Amino acid sequence: MVEFLNIFNKKLPEKEEGKIYKIALPKGAGPSYSVLNTYQRIAFKLFGKIATKNKNLGKMGEDLLKAHMMIRPQEYIAYVYFLTLISALAMLVVFVFTLFLGNIIFILMGTTALIIVPSMIYILMIGNPASVAKARGKKIDGKLPATMNFISALASADVNVDMIFKELARRPEYKEVAKEAEWITRDTELLGKDILTALKDAAKRSPSQKWSEFLQGVVTTSTSGGRLKPYFIAKGEEYENELRLQMKRTMETLSLFAESFVTVGVAFPLFLIIIVAIMALISPTPGMSMMLLYFVVFIMLPVLVILFAWIIKSTSEVVS
Repeated sequence: MVEFLNIFNKKLPEKEEGKIYKIALPKGAGPSYSVLNTYQRIAFKLFGKIATKNKNLGKMGEDLLKAHMMIRPQEYIAYVYFLTLISALAMLVVFVFTLFLGNIIFILMGTTALIIVPSMIYILMIGNPASVAKARGKKIDGKLPATMNFISALASADVNVDMIFKELARRPEYKEVAKEAEWITRDTELLGKDILTALKDAAKRSPSQKWSEFLQGVVTTSTSGGRLKPYFIAKGEEYENELRLQMKRTMETLSLFAESFVTVGVAFPLFLIIIVAIMALISPTPGMSMMLLYFVVFIMLPVLVILFAWIIKSTSEVVS
């Protein structure tokens, strides 16, 4: 898959009727292809034929495209198979080691690891492109209100649609939306597509439903002879209202998480530590009570804190 070239700072001549201009690239410039690392090359050699026959190859290609992951679907699936095999072999070594120990508890733990660890790696890796694409979609949705203000300002100055997206691609503050605009500009200036075709293709491959609907609206408004400026202003107001509602819901959710953390992450462990400590003092065999106390202090508490921190971070990123 070809990475898009940095052509946006290159000044192009104005088009005249009857003349065709080629894109002027720096001397020696050329397409840059995705480069596989050593492990990915080994994985493709081992599992390339099997991965090519995977029935979910088309869906994986769409997810990789939406996630902007520069790797072909068959190469990625082969890499998933390779990592799953490596993890299975590693867990098999652990399982054999537990057999030599002869302890039934260790054998059960080794058996569980042999089954769960490769399965989890496969599930997480095979679903990673879709997860990345979904995260990109949320980031795009969060930047849409500000993006619409920028687009409306350019439309008010009677800037052409293709130039609007070209200018948007130059603005790193719009993050994922700017990357989507880069692909649109790449299609029009490098691949020679007209702006409406480029917008249609961008709408199909975008991970954001809102951005796709907006691009489809631009195409529909342009082809039907409507004015784009009122459309941009209306979309900007719509996205701003949706963002206000989203921020309100997010604050209410964060408030609920804060109350839950005080109860589950602070009060409950504190009472549990006190009860276990008293049981250890009055019990004739305090060993089990001390093990439970160590589990609460060194495992349960850090896990709860990390879990709540991750939930709050994920929730707040929606409107960041």
